[in-house]
Amino acid sequence: MRKLICVIVALMGITASAKVRLPQFFSDNMVLQQQAECNLWGWTEPGKKVQVTTSWDKKSYRVTARKDGRFDVTVKTPQAGGPYSVTFKDGDPVILNNIMIGEVWICSGQSNMEMPMKGYKAQPVEVAADELFSCNDDGLRLFYGKRFASLEPQQDLAGSWQPANLGSVREFSATAYYFGKALRKMLGVPVGLICTAYGGSACEAWMKADWLRAFPKVQQTITEADVKKLEQRCPTALYNGQLKPLIYDGVHYGIRGAIWYQGEDNVPRYDFYAPLFARMIQGWREEWHQGDFPFYYCQIAPFAYDETDWALYNSALLREQQEKVESMVPNCRMAVLMDSGLKDCIHPRKKYLAGERLALLALSNTYGVKNLPDFAKYKEVTFQNDTAVVSFDRSKEWVYFEHGTTSKNFEVAGSDRVFHPATKVWVNRNRVYVVCDDVKQPYAVRYAFKDWAVGDLMHDGLPVSSFRTDNWEK
Repeated sequence: MRKLICVIVALMGITASAKVRLPQFFSDNMVLQQQAECNLWGWTEPGKKVQVTTSWDKKSYRVTARKDGRFDVTVKTPQAGGPYSVTFKDGDPVILNNIMIGEVWICSGQSNMEMPMKGYKAQPVEVAADELFSCNDDGLRLFYGKRFASLEPQQDLAGSWQPANLGSVREFSATAYYFGKALRKMLGVPVGLICTAYGGSACEAWMKADWLRAFPKVQQTITEADVKKLEQRCPTALYNGQLKPLIYDGVHYGIRGAIWYQGEDNVPRYDFYAPLFARMIQGWREEWHQGDFPFYYCQIAPFAYDETDWALYNSALLREQQEKVESMVPNCRMAVLMDSGLKDCIHPRKKYLAGERLALLALSNTYGVKNLPDFAKYKEVTFQNDTAVVSFDRSKEWVYFEHGTTSKNFEVAGSDRVFHPATKVWVNRNRVYVVCDDVKQPYAVRYAFKDWAVGDLMHDGLPVSSFRTDNWEK
């Protein structure tokens, strides 16, 4: 009897001292989206009343935990600023300190988004050491979500918020860091980056099962064995493991938008990437309940796939699919990286180009910053006897070649569909003129439409995507 009483007393003590449990992305140092209705949630004992108090306005919100112990509350955030605190209390308080209010972005994709500032083994990030000398910035906060592929939707994403400093930046996504740094410099407000990426991941892995039903080429029935075997390439596995925690059970972490760098794994399945990717973006927006939030993404850079398992495929076809998504999805733009690839490495070193170009898109299109450069885009071709005349949209500053007055990246084909290198190429304002001595009556033109090319067609300091004027299968 005495032992039983001791056990009961001990259990009562545990219950009395139980604290609210929060997802790991609600913690000290986090950033909440400014001037928004932000969701906060967690777990406690079923039926218990929880009081949430925000220091920026001294308001308290009261909520009762459901039968599963889950509770959620929506708080209103002010203009950018901080630091602030949020207190959760159902008995003993849980206090989150050093919270900033600012701009929050999700950063996702595969290895080129995941690639940290320290690089990969024998694959460095260019000028990383110089950047680490000056990266300390308490107004830039970084959350790095750990890899987790799962058959079942998860409630938490392992990681922690850290202010930008030598240690946190070195381990964080280089692309995302440069994106956030540019926003900080231009906007002058706190910026929070949530990186949830996984090297080698397929687009299908970041999608909900319901969204994939429209794509019969994608595996529809998924088992635990599939997740263990395929991991980051398994359909739905990263949606469940690394995205769902941020949008769980009808509530979402408040964000401004998302940036994305992925596509290499989908090169062998390029033929339906545009509608697949477009559906993924639409699905994320449906789950977030924030309308058509901004979505900016990197086009994959050139790389010689000759000695890989994907040698049978021309990755320019995947780049073409990526470009199509701009016109399929509202509030969505692509950063071109034709000038930053590496022939023998799928991970470009110039991550500052990727991050800064994504930032250009966000600053221009989301934040309304004027006078920033833009990416010109292939518009159409006309034929004047033996000359192909290619014109461009978004090219008010005119196109030009990066090195000299001509380019070796153009090819021309006649009605036989056989392409030959152009023998004469020149620019006049926003048009490129292309002639091939072997093709007297041209039918089609291609620019850098290969796995590997060094893009040299530019506009206002930014590269133009590879393109083709035909739609032939080969």
